[in-house]
Amino acid sequence: MTAPKESRWVKWHHHYDGADSMLQRRLAMVQGLVGDVLDAATPGENIRILSLCAGRGQDVIDVVAQHPRRDDVVARLVELDPSLGADAREAAHGAGLAGVEVMTGDASSTDAAAGLGPAHLVLLCGIFGNITDADIRMTIEHTPSLCAPGATVLWTRHRGAPDFTTTIREWFGASGFEEVAFGSPTDAPLVGVGAHRLTPIPPPFRPGVRLFTFVDDPSAT
Repeated sequence: MTAPKESRWVKWHHHYDGADSMLQRRLAMVQGLVGDVLDAATPGENIRILSLCAGRGQDVIDVVAQHPRRDDVVARLVELDPSLGADAREAAHGAGLAGVEVMTGDASSTDAAAGLGPAHLVLLCGIFGNITDADIRMTIEHTPSLCAPGATVLWTRHRGAPDFTTTIREWFGASGFEEVAFGSPTDAPLVGVGAHRLTPIPPPFRPGVRLFTFVDDPSAT
C-alpha cells in the first residue's frame, strides 16, 4: 500500500528534526519566551494561549507540559494541515494536557479565535515570511482584538536581505505594543524572533476579518 503523499508543510517541518537546524534553534528561542509568559502570569487565573499556523505545536505543548502552571493553561492551536494537526493533538494528549485544543482549520481569519476569549499569549510563528507585506501589517493591526489586556505576542520572520524585521517591529509599536524582546538564536543570524506586549486596552473582538493569505514557499519563514 502506497504511503500518503506528504504536503509541503509536513516536509518543511522535518527541518525541526535536526538537532542543530536553524528551525530547531528558533524553536528553542520561542519556547523560552513562552516559558517567560507562563512564569509571569497572574497566579490562580487561567492562561489563554492562541497559536495560529501552529504546526506540530511544539512551541506551546513542550513548554506547557513541563511547567508548574500547566493545569491553568487553556490553549487553542490552529493548524490547517491535518497531518500536522494530528501530530499536535497526539502530543497534547500524550502529555495529559486537557486544556490544549488542536483545531484543524484556517488560521488566517479572526474566526479561528472565536470562543476562546481574549488571549494572554498569541503566537504568530512561521507566518510573516509567507505573506505579503500588506498582510503582515493587516495581521499586526488586528492582533490587539485577539488579546487580553497586557497580552504578549510572539512572532518570527527571516532576516534575509532586505531585513524586514525593523518595519515589523515599528508596526507592532504603532499598533499599541511595546517590545519585550527581539533577536536571533546563536549561530542563526538570519532568524528573527520577537516578543511584544500590548499596552492599551484592546478593542473588541471582530469575527470574520481576513488577516492574511499564504503566498510564498515555506522555506522562507
